[in-house]
Amino acid sequence: MGEAAALLGVSTDTMRRWVDAGRVAATRDEHGHRIVPGAELAAFARELARTEAAEAEGRPSSARNRFPGIVTDVLLGDVAARVEIQAGPFRVVSLISRESAEELNLVPGAPATAVIKSTNVMIERR
Repeated sequence: MGEAAALLGVSTDTMRRWVDAGRVAATRDEHGHRIVPGAELAAFARELARTEAAEAEGRPSSARNRFPGIVTDVLLGDVAARVEIQAGPFRVVSLISRESAEELNLVPGAPATAVIKSTNVMIERR
């Protein structure tokens, strides 16, 4: 349960509630611990992503990777700005124009969403 919860970025209690409510299928091992099969977890993660995308304030977008979080640091240069967002367990760093950072009023503590659309994403397998 703990690993499944961590992969979804939620607490173990939330994961247990979802299993108890029947939103995610789980079995029990020989010690009575709940086990969420990988395929079931993947299907549930896709459903969560669809739900969150639909709730993204009704703004249509081709970007599918959205990481809501909080701005933790902004470094303004003459032309560009480096913005860091903590999105759950993920630290996302973006380089944007200084003008954009100022127009969006990106300051530490501000809620923000990193929206990523990329043709070059590296993937590592654990």
